[in-house]
Amino acid sequence: MPTRSALDALPTFHAHIAKWYAKCGRVELPWRNLARDGSQSYEVYISEIMLQQTQVSRVLEEFYFPFLRTFPTLTALAESSEQEVLRLWQGLGYYTRARNLRKCAQICVEKHGGALPRGVENLQKLPGIGSYSAGAISCFGFGESVGFVDANIRRVFSRLFALANPTHTELQNLATKLLDTNDSFSYNQALLDIGALVCKPKPLCLVCPIREFCQGSHAPQNYPQKVSKPRESLHLALFAIDFCESDISYIALTAPQQDSLSLDSPHSTHHTQLYAGLYNLPMIPTPLLKSHALNPLTLIGHYKHAYTKYNITTQLWHTRCTDESMARALLDSLLHNSSQYSAQKPIAFVPIHTLPTLPLSSLSHKALKILHANPML
Repeated sequence: MPTRSALDALPTFHAHIAKWYAKCGRVELPWRNLARDGSQSYEVYISEIMLQQTQVSRVLEEFYFPFLRTFPTLTALAESSEQEVLRLWQGLGYYTRARNLRKCAQICVEKHGGALPRGVENLQKLPGIGSYSAGAISCFGFGESVGFVDANIRRVFSRLFALANPTHTELQNLATKLLDTNDSFSYNQALLDIGALVCKPKPLCLVCPIREFCQGSHAPQNYPQKVSKPRESLHLALFAIDFCESDISYIALTAPQQDSLSLDSPHSTHHTQLYAGLYNLPMIPTPLLKSHALNPLTLIGHYKHAYTKYNITTQLWHTRCTDESMARALLDSLLHNSSQYSAQKPIAFVPIHTLPTLPLSSLSHKALKILHANPML
């Protein structure tokens, strides 16, 4: 029996989706139970930005409510420091999202009376808001009837119409044509959930509510075709250098203004800033290690870490100095003349007990856990 096109049977297509969402959708998520008149568009906006590249459970359990308690309005966010925002974002990754949130809030306060503007086109003019986010905020925060495409919806539509390599324009056109204008909110939320819960990379076709319309159900693994982007390998040496003074333990960190690592890896043709805006343990690429400078240090561990486009292999070196001047001299010896390493100064010697209050990179978090767990230290 030939598969019916969803475009030729829209009322039935919409009915199947609506029935499934009422029974199986994640209707209880807090950002799905907000006013749709614009008055709570900020809360929708925060959820949409957090959910990019991040699992719903992590956002819900660890980040969404603490962020809104600290920055309950766009005005509060606009008046924050970048470090405050990054500290609350710590662990979510893709920190450009957090910086753009603050920039966006400042623009909204300056130009839009402290509120997000209406309309997809106006939203897309703001930093960090692309076509998907603009559509989602318009629909979920302002009640506007718009279609949009994220990674999950892309997968659903690609299989629904057996599209191996669809362009964004093709998919956006389908989103507009397939939209249930009678209940755009529930329809769009349902599509997101079908993509996340049913039409997954390894799909559960037998329980899919729109299987009868799916032209790619015979070979869903072929739609869309996966374009692999191999990560670049990166080898880093991190230095945990501490000292004690007046019964307070201090550790060396690179200050956020200049703590980025300029890398020219063998697999890259451009310089990249690593963890810009966050505190880090001092670090250099391992090929730049100078053996004579390592004499006071002990190698206490290796670990792997993934960050954006990098697979990072890390060495963790440690030593305890007698005072700050000794620690600075050692860092100068380790980092001096490392041409691929951006300016490290200022180095901040931070009381170890204050580390939980700082926006610290996850790479350095892992290192400090290894340091803390080492029974020899």
